[in-house]
Amino acid sequence: MHLRPAPPRRLPAQDPGRLDDAERSARTVTYGVGLIAGAVALVLICLLCSRLVF
Repeated sequence: MHLRPAPPRRLPAQDPGRLDDAERSARTVTYGVGLIAGAVALVLICLLCSRLVF
């Protein structure tokens, strides 16, 4: 006996304006986190190098 699955449901309509806004805010958060991580890494590298020199 073979069962046939139900046909797939229809996907909701997409709102391009909302998608663009969500992508823009996600990009801003990503850049912010990257800048903070880069600044912390730079400070740590400077501290480690100063310990080695002095």
